Amino acid sequence: MSDITGAVLSWLAPRAGEMEALLRRLVDIDSNSFDKAGTDAVGDAIIEVLAADGIAVERIRKQGFGDVLRAEVPGKQANSYALMMGHRDTVFKKGTVATRGYSRDGNLAFGPGVCDMKAGLVANIFALCAIKAAGGLSFPVVALFTADEEIGSPTGRAEIETAARGARAVFNSEPGRVSGNVVTGRKGGGSFHITVKGRAAHSGVNHKDGASAIEALARKIVRLHALTNYDTGITTNVGVIKGGNTHNTVAPWAEAELDLRFVTLEQHARIVPEIEKIVRAEDVPGTSADIKPVAMFLPLELKHSEALFALYKDAAARVGFTVDGEFTGGCADSGFTAALGVPTLCGLGPVGGKAHTDEEFCRLDTLVPRTQALAATICTLT
Repeated sequence: MSDITGAVLSWLAPRAGEMEALLRRLVDIDSNSFDKAGTDAVGDAIIEVLAADGIAVERIRKQGFGDVLRAEVPGKQANSYALMMGHRDTVFKKGTVATRGYSRDGNLAFGPGVCDMKAGLVANIFALCAIKAAGGLSFPVVALFTADEEIGSPTGRAEIETAARGARAVFNSEPGRVSGNVVTGRKGGGSFHITVKGRAAHSGVNHKDGASAIEALARKIVRLHALTNYDTGITTNVGVIKGGNTHNTVAPWAEAELDLRFVTLEQHARIVPEIEKIVRAEDVPGTSADIKPVAMFLPLELKHSEALFALYKDAAARVGFTVDGEFTGGCADSGFTAALGVPTLCGLGPVGGKAHTDEEFCRLDTLVPRTQALAATICTLT
């Protein structure tokens, strides 16, 4: 173990109380993705903590969503940097904290976003502080804090990709799996809004003059769902449908929301045109349809995480715990960086579970060791 790695681990070792205090502070701020004031308030708290430690933070202003924060511990040389990532937004509506704020039961902490991913934010903050306290590395260490990941990173993605292009490696502190594993592979995924236009007619008097948008949509759904292939990991799911005016009117309109999941960029390039072809086909004469993407995440393919995972596994062993890699069907910002070919590892935050539910929890005993393993892995990049 290098001297600087040892110094980083030693600095972090007694910080459990401080880390929990910051976790409580962040959890007790409502920060739904569409709550700019809330996500920016979490950002203000992060800036305050880092500034108190002498770490500079650049605020990248955004309209409609929370600002993006970029913090940096300079390197001793002007090399490409290590990049840590985390998102400040949660899925919970404004006002949740007032009725269900941070709480603790033994080793478990509860609250909106406690593991997804405010504990990961705490890990990134303390990893930065530990590296600074140890005198810095030969290369800079950057942390990017975004605010709209839960809705597909509409404003965060561009900043993430810009930052990733200058990085030697990316570490995303999404929650560690309940198993204790980190994430070495993720599916990509997209959501789409489908609209179908038909022609209204009285269903009893002149049924044949109508063109049912609902019938057209139903035919499309059957074909869309047929694209699912469990062997290759591709799934399609129309999870929401609506349409029509009354039971005795041939439906002049229909809409649907489609979810797509895929494993590789090659699959993405092939499957999206197939979906568009199905949607735009005239399944019922007199109808027309269109499809628009709402959000799109790219996959984290195993080939982009293998080398970093080997380093992380060794770092975890030095800290005192064993860990394996895990594949998940969930999406995250790590897919954007991996898709650029940048080595990327995900699920590095403290261990938690039941994300996006009222029972969401974080294991407090993992705050320090997971942060130590993250920081130690970054140190080994030298």
